[in-house]
Amino acid sequence: MGSIQTSLDAAVEYLREHPDEARYRDQPATATASADAGLRVVVSGTSGESVATDMVASVGGGGTAPSPGWLFRAAQASCVATLIRMRAEMLDVDVGTVEVTVDSESDDRGILGIDPDVVAGPLSTRVVVRLGSTELPSDAVEAIVRWAVDHGPVTEATIRAVPMEIVIEG
Repeated sequence: MGSIQTSLDAAVEYLREHPDEARYRDQPATATASADAGLRVVVSGTSGESVATDMVASVGGGGTAPSPGWLFRAAQASCVATLIRMRAEMLDVDVGTVEVTVDSESDDRGILGIDPDVVAGPLSTRVVVRLGSTELPSDAVEAIVRWAVDHGPVTEATIRAVPMEIVIEG
């Protein structure tokens, strides 16, 4: 536990002293959809990371991997859980085991282009947090969780419209 807090303290101190190094372009994720793979897509990173996605059979997929939407919810859940642990370390409090479940409500008419008034993405998301420690007052727990959602890069990006540049090559 102490090594997380030590690392966070060092990162904060370094970035306070070198604010010009805080902003950078994140490592890319490259998705490859092979012509013979149906709707299965393999996403890879520059350091050897890899994950596959697929769609359900009802829209032509093979159902061999999670959908991109599920990975989006998984990224939100993982981000919130990570930031809760980080904030607890910063405050030197024990939250015990952290469990975060993220679900969403969607309307398939949007993704399939059936109704132009229906958005393609989730209509709403819900974050459910369970902490193993019950010794913290509820207002302290709420403050930690809200801080995690507000400072988590994935969750914050779902709340704020993030500008997107589209570049078509070749």
